[in-house]
Amino acid sequence: MTTKEHIESGILELYIAGALSEKENEQVYDLIQEHPEILNEVQEIEKTISTLISSVAPKEGESSFKNILIKLIQDKENQSKVITMKSTPWFTYAGWAASVLIGITTVVMVSNNMELNQELKALSTEKQQFELQLEKSSTDLAENKKLLGILRDKNILSIPLQGQNISPESYAKVYWDKATQSIYVDAQGLPEPPVGKVYQVWSLQLNPLRPTSLGTIDSFTADANKIFSINNPNDSQAFGITLEPAGGSKTPTLEQLYTLGAVSP
Repeated sequence: MTTKEHIESGILELYIAGALSEKENEQVYDLIQEHPEILNEVQEIEKTISTLISSVAPKEGESSFKNILIKLIQDKENQSKVITMKSTPWFTYAGWAASVLIGITTVVMVSNNMELNQELKALSTEKQQFELQLEKSSTDLAENKKLLGILRDKNILSIPLQGQNISPESYAKVYWDKATQSIYVDAQGLPEPPVGKVYQVWSLQLNPLRPTSLGTIDSFTADANKIFSINNPNDSQAFGITLEPAGGSKTPTLEQLYTLGAVSP
């Protein structure tokens, strides 16, 4: 086969593309060393392919596929001691160019799929968060309706608690459901407790004075409504709220009595 036949056969393009067997690569390499015109043709093909990649590769792929491909070509040049190459008719490298285009298209599709998956994942997360918020809103609405129904029940006793010496502007209200032995404390009129302190609710017998702890309001700061349900099995004559150390006290600290109110006979 003559030098011209080698050039026109397309084997040089396959050599550059790395599509030949090891034996065929050695044969082409020997031809390049022996025939300067074949070396020039190889250099020209490489230049053409490099130009083709620059013209067809999308901008987002320039930093990925194109650079990798050029590096592979350069590595092959170093291994075969071929530097870079002149212009040949389009049909001699059309197959190689098609494979380049397919590779670029594949990379772009993979990149787009990754971006789409990330967007879908973000949308899924937002959807889950929205559903949780909607569920919480529905739960809160149901609880508020239930609470409103309880507070409006004609059988519920309403006991206003007035501010005392330590905080005259404070106020609260107790709604007592004797049927269920529970009270609802509306503590909206109390200030935020200092760090390390909690409000403690007391059931009182008046003559003689006998306080019974109904527990501490540990979630005061976190609760937006400031309405707290507390069990009360006592025959209460009054209710009081004091400020106590975290964990509560066995007896009320009268100097820290914020609100007090008697049950109407």
